[in-house]
Amino acid sequence: MKANHSGGVRSVNYATSPLLASKTPPGRSRFVVVLVALAFLALAGRAVWVQVINADFYQLQGEKRYAHTEDVPAGRGRVLDRNGQLLATSVPAIDIAVNPQELQQATAAQRVALARLSGLMPRALDAKLKSPAKFVYLQRAHDAAGKAELQALNLKGVTLTDTWRRRYPEGEAAAQIVGFTDAEQNGLEGVERAFQTQLRGRDGQRAVVRDRLGRVVEDIGEPEQPVPGADLYLSIDAKLQSMAYQRLRDAVQAHNAKSGSAVVLDAVTGEVLVLANYPSYDPDQRRNLSPAQLRNRALTDIFEPGSTIKPFTAALALENGTARAGQRYETDPGYITITGSTIRDTKPHGVLTVAEIIQKSSNVGTVKLAMQLKPREMWELFSHLGIGRKPDIEFPGAATGRLRPYKTWRPIEQATMSYGYGLSASLLQLARSYTVFARDGELVPVSIVRREQPAVGERVLSPETAVAVRNMLQLAAGPGGTAPKAQTIGYSVGGKTGTARKQEGKTYSTDKYRAWFVGIAPVSSPRIVVAVMVDEPRKGVYYGGEIAAPVFSQVVQQSLRSMGVAPDIEFKPGIVAAPGPAEVESF
Repeated sequence: MKANHSGGVRSVNYATSPLLASKTPPGRSRFVVVLVALAFLALAGRAVWVQVINADFYQLQGEKRYAHTEDVPAGRGRVLDRNGQLLATSVPAIDIAVNPQELQQATAAQRVALARLSGLMPRALDAKLKSPAKFVYLQRAHDAAGKAELQALNLKGVTLTDTWRRRYPEGEAAAQIVGFTDAEQNGLEGVERAFQTQLRGRDGQRAVVRDRLGRVVEDIGEPEQPVPGADLYLSIDAKLQSMAYQRLRDAVQAHNAKSGSAVVLDAVTGEVLVLANYPSYDPDQRRNLSPAQLRNRALTDIFEPGSTIKPFTAALALENGTARAGQRYETDPGYITITGSTIRDTKPHGVLTVAEIIQKSSNVGTVKLAMQLKPREMWELFSHLGIGRKPDIEFPGAATGRLRPYKTWRPIEQATMSYGYGLSASLLQLARSYTVFARDGELVPVSIVRREQPAVGERVLSPETAVAVRNMLQLAAGPGGTAPKAQTIGYSVGGKTGTARKQEGKTYSTDKYRAWFVGIAPVSSPRIVVAVMVDEPRKGVYYGGEIAAPVFSQVVQQSLRSMGVAPDIEFKPGIVAAPGPAEVESF
């Protein structure tokens, strides 16, 4: 390039440039054309593969990146008492989850607000955010009231999902009956577990589009609607349940006892009206629960029933004709020896009729009745009463009890079984067995679900025998018996105390007892059976007539009044006679 005389630059004639005028080799041109053609063919083939041959696969992969299927949780059915009062219900709630990596960008103020609205301490939130996972729950089934405030934080990485939360209005009083569910609305304890299929319902589904922050921006197609669970009506009377729980709690605390249980059965329908246990727990606050709190002791715990078995021994003797109601038995000198073992009364009672044996709770008299019976006869009666057989009740963990085969019984074992040692039953089994006396010899099947019709009983004793023993039970709960404190204003009652030493290993404790009272009311026309047990009273008093009988009295009076049962004995308002001293029970 040369400069012209005026100082400008002379233009170059590129067309005459030797470099540009040189010809490109033919092979190179063809190679470039082939490469371009192959590239277009590859692109075309890839397009056919993606859009035609394997279109479904790639369509699905694409949808996975923005389309999601979510469960729409079904509302769990309500649990109600026999009168329609709520025992368990579901309320709207939210699951709060985060992606810890995305939430690291949040400010300190936003984290504090997130912790507060999630019900967490700031330290607890920080601990969860240290997780390497991309999805961490902060709270499950959290109160939905704070949902709008959480959304207003507009935090990247926070996901809110609608769900349900279970509420239990009756709290501690009915906790061990109703039980509770987990965060997925699956029953874990009580009737929530036993009736899981009925209460759970069926979840629905919906297809949604989520943005890169995980937020739902669009619904796809028609959602599958959830099918809510069915309601469950229990036989429990919530009002009576709460009352019995309070009376039981007061007795356990007053005697510094380990625990207590109470059962109330409707003798006409066989329905369980009360199933109370103390100590209990709040099903809405379940942190740090112990297995002892969760147990429904009235159903799951078995024990030797002690003297509460004596009326059945007397009934069998009357039924078989080996004893007559007016027959008299010598119980002095207050003890009896069977194959080298001595059985004692608390004191000598002299000559007693069969009725007085029950009234005074004489071990010696009961053994004399029993030794006239065959072991097989006693075993058959106890077995018919349900001892050693799984209860036919819709509840998980109901205990079977223990009743050994009669062929293995030694004479001393037959003797001790006659007054309640060597066999075991739950409090519910014991209460059910007393329906034989309340129903004129019929054993009624029990139910924890509300029944519309009276239950059909199984004949165990003749009506004459059942009525005779029922009158004996009235003597035992009256003056001169072991439980005058079971007396109730306006209603006649009958029942039997039980006091037994607790077994520890192969021996019996000398300072640990269980105290019971099982009875019926009104005696003239029985409507309810009530069983009360207090475990390990530790204030020096341990007899059933002193500890369990007063609870029985309170529960009977309030229950019958609530049920509208008319009083069957006269009483003067404002004048209450003292029950008088109790006969000391042999055990």
